[in-house]
Amino acid sequence: MPRNCNGNLCGTSTRVRAAFLCYVCATTFHGIIHAEESANASLFPAELVKWQPRQGNPIFRAEGSGSWDVKIRERGWILHDGKEFRLWFTGYDGTRDGIKLLGYATSSDGLKWQRSPKNPLVRNHWVEDMCVVWQGGIYYMFAEGPEDNHAVMLTSLDGVEWKWHGPLEVRTADGAHSAKKPCGTPTVWFENGAWYLFYEWLDRGVWLAKTRDPLSLVWTNVQDEPVLVPGPADYDRDMIAVDQVLKLRDAYYAIYHGSGSGKLVPRTWNTDIARSTDLLHWTKYTKNPIVVGDKSSGELVPIDGHFRLYTMHDQVDVFESTAK
Repeated sequence: MPRNCNGNLCGTSTRVRAAFLCYVCATTFHGIIHAEESANASLFPAELVKWQPRQGNPIFRAEGSGSWDVKIRERGWILHDGKEFRLWFTGYDGTRDGIKLLGYATSSDGLKWQRSPKNPLVRNHWVEDMCVVWQGGIYYMFAEGPEDNHAVMLTSLDGVEWKWHGPLEVRTADGAHSAKKPCGTPTVWFENGAWYLFYEWLDRGVWLAKTRDPLSLVWTNVQDEPVLVPGPADYDRDMIAVDQVLKLRDAYYAIYHGSGSGKLVPRTWNTDIARSTDLLHWTKYTKNPIVVGDKSSGELVPIDGHFRLYTMHDQVDVFESTAK
């Protein structure tokens, strides 16, 4: 179209000029959005975000009526030492107030599981939504205690016999006061002698605390503001909690679950991922959730140079990578 020296369209009606400008603006806007999404996607390796359910799901579920684990609940934890898979999970009687107990199972392939005859492993303490760290010849377990309102720690030399250490104390960043927040869904990352605790408060945000000595049970907030919050996208606009942190190619990735269903009962959850280079500032994947459906409490388990994704609430499903 002809233009005058001011860059305006010449010889066209006002309506045509307006339509053309709207087209240009829309094209530019969508181009920017596409570029931003492409840049975001490049930060997330395909091996971490492209999944399909494995045939035969679920691979593990509660034993049901008449057993100690009528149902299983929230996050379990899987460790693979190259030979054996170890699964810790929470079982309970299926009632809202039923005590949440620690269960254990092993597998040679991570698909077919053998329950421990010693289940439940811990009978006199509430153990729910656990994370397990193997460090220095010791298994450290971080879990929710009664009523989901405080994180607790246990240790073990063999993963079967556990010593109860009690609740964690989280201090404000200046160390002067108690953070006074329920430490739900405790997720721990160890690196260079430092232990990092990600915890949620009523699923309204995720905070980060740190210690050099987990046996002290005392942790100090890295900052008193959350490092990850719900939204703005619909899939996690209501609630959020981190399930796992791992490091790949000089970046940290958090597998987390979010909810944007707007319902209390039944609330649906999904499995998502975020990226960071410093554990404080996180970028969410624009194509979250990374698996379809009401699947949450996810964990990526490394196996022979690749990952397998497990979701664990309220049954264990496995997903295989579709990355090429």
